[in-house]
Amino acid sequence: MDARQHELSADEWDEVNFPRPQEQGFDKVVESAISRRGFLGGVLAFGSGAAVMGTGLLKSTTALAQQTSRFAFEQLAPQTDGTVHVPEGYTWDVLVRWGDPLFSDAPAFDAATGHPSAGSDRVFGENTDGMELFNVGGKELLVVNSEYPNPKINLPAAQEGKVASAEDVTLLQNIQGVSVMEIAEGPGGWSVVVDSPFNRRIHHNTPMVIDGPAAGHALLQTDADPTGTQSLGTFNNCGSGRTPWGTYLTCEENFNGYFGATEEVAADQPVMDGYKRYGVSTKVDPGRYNYHGFDSRFDITKNPNEPHRAGYIVEIDPANPESAPVKRTALGRFKHENAASALTPEGRVVVYMGDDERGEFMYKWLSNDIYVPGGDTSTLLRDGQLYVAKFNDDMTGTWVPLTPEATGMDPAEIAIFTRTAASKVGATTMDRPEWIAVNPTAVEAYCCLTNNSRRGVLNDDGSVRTNAGGDPMTVNPVNPRETNRYGQIVRWRPHDNNHGTDTFDWDLYVMAGNPDVHVEGPYAGSANINAGNLFNSPDGMQIDTTGLIWIQTDGNDSNEGDFAGMGNNQMLAGDPATGEIRRFLTGPNGSEVTGLTWSSDKRTMFVGIQHPGKPFPDGEGSLPRSSIVAVKRKDNALVG
Repeated sequence: MDARQHELSADEWDEVNFPRPQEQGFDKVVESAISRRGFLGGVLAFGSGAAVMGTGLLKSTTALAQQTSRFAFEQLAPQTDGTVHVPEGYTWDVLVRWGDPLFSDAPAFDAATGHPSAGSDRVFGENTDGMELFNVGGKELLVVNSEYPNPKINLPAAQEGKVASAEDVTLLQNIQGVSVMEIAEGPGGWSVVVDSPFNRRIHHNTPMVIDGPAAGHALLQTDADPTGTQSLGTFNNCGSGRTPWGTYLTCEENFNGYFGATEEVAADQPVMDGYKRYGVSTKVDPGRYNYHGFDSRFDITKNPNEPHRAGYIVEIDPANPESAPVKRTALGRFKHENAASALTPEGRVVVYMGDDERGEFMYKWLSNDIYVPGGDTSTLLRDGQLYVAKFNDDMTGTWVPLTPEATGMDPAEIAIFTRTAASKVGATTMDRPEWIAVNPTAVEAYCCLTNNSRRGVLNDDGSVRTNAGGDPMTVNPVNPRETNRYGQIVRWRPHDNNHGTDTFDWDLYVMAGNPDVHVEGPYAGSANINAGNLFNSPDGMQIDTTGLIWIQTDGNDSNEGDFAGMGNNQMLAGDPATGEIRRFLTGPNGSEVTGLTWSSDKRTMFVGIQHPGKPFPDGEGSLPRSSIVAVKRKDNALVG
């Protein structure tokens, strides 16, 4: 394997291992693709005051500027350096970094070399991502995902990122997963309560319970677990969510990169179609992390069913350190970004989910049973119906149930090969659906569609590029740009003000773009994009208790060409009532800003800084360390 593969994003790695024909001229895009001029004015609508959603009330920049701003800060200018910036009147400090101890027996962190494998499950994990805060008996418990490792940083420098031993594998396995930790604010600011009885590391070898329709199925059975009901580890934990009953949902995204083959895999193996659909490589090479070279559990020639045991939403009880995490297979298997919960008027549980890959889909779960505070919650993520989204050209949409009748698959097959089920019912291919957020002040939800370099691109034979299941990625109103390099955010409002209904209206809250580079047209972006708030690739998203949308980016921070004037990745605040968007925070160059939650008193926001490219936060002479920063107002007023 080329050592540079360690530096590829998950999408880039998939492209290398599952190549498709390269882009051809845009003039060959099928004529049935809807013209930009015809629909852009219709899908971009701002403001809860629109009498009918989707009537095409595209406000001008002047009109937006005349709205009374709800923001308690002045817009931050773009930044290109190696640290965090916040607006005047706010401060930030580091709460915790990769390698910081959660327990007093944790190994010491060396600024130049990191920490050893021994005890690596006793420290805060690498590459922070989704997070949620829970108040349990007056204690503040922060639960944080650690998405993936950086072998060039985490392993000895002389190895140049190459995994060379079982000890290396164990270190990488331990620094991923989930950290549960008590935090407290003192005179010197926020810090981790070392040795708190709530502190816990959940990693790639932590025992899990498999629940739902896939539990016990032959495709989940292995030599180590012939029942198919117990597994080890949760993988590539990206976004997060919380349930109404106070548990944490961690989402397994690019799990395919952990598996590989040490011998040739026969092309007629029954698992091959599933491997291709989910991007599990059958090449005989070390892959991204070479787990399979030292841990046979990840070798698909020895354990062909092991990949079927990853790609789920995992429920964790932060209040009970002895509880086993539960893989909720009823919510489907795909590259989960996050899980956004809501309740219907009668109390049924809704969970919205995105599958973060080019041309994949958006999903919804609806429980059969009703949530009763203090009651039994064991069935709420087990018994119900999984749906997939279909967006219509008239700015309505439908949640299509994934049933045996509609798909020709049994419930276990739907849970294990959810992408195939969604393809069979004609779901709308999306531009990498990432974080979804439900507005607590209105019956509506939003999804970040981060980018899609394949949208509308043609193969050599003139056909449009497809996802891994063969679904064409033609241009459509909800994904309106060829080679979408900037991304957009779609909003929908369920009919009858009920998240449980099968139908909804939709529009685009924002289309990111660069009006300084593209004076007009779709790549200039929507009217709420201007020279002051440029960004690309919206990824993370949360909506605070006041209804403000906090948008986090994971895109191109070169500050050149199409991305000139955007600076580093950032966090912006958006007002859904006016469409106004302002930059609030910038991360270090090379980093992704991802993960956001608040202290119980809403006077501190916790923000994740993943894979900084500079020696952040400790400065020259130190390894770069993914971190969580605590942001406060200087007057200690509310921040969310």
